Amino acid sequence: MTSRRPRSRLSQVAAGLREFYAGPYRRTFARARRDEDDLFLVLVMAEALGVPNPVSYYTVELLPAVYDQFHDWHRRMGMDRSPLDSISCC
Repeated sequence: MTSRRPRSRLSQVAAGLREFYAGPYRRTFARARRDEDDLFLVLVMAEALGVPNPVSYYTVELLPAVYDQFHDWHRRMGMDRSPLDSISCC
């Protein structure tokens, strides 16, 4: 039991330092991550959106992984319905 104490204190200090440095920028980090996720989704869905994609052979394997994010993406982009006929998420 005594061997866990220093580790838990160390993890508490690490959590405190993470909160101190990253806390004020949490919203900025979340926005940057969302923008990167949106760009990745558009790259994967490019062929379905009508944009020629030279790497569509590789991105077609990722389509099942992004189907769950597609609904949130088109709602965030201001589209009430799915812009694709092949994907009817709502």
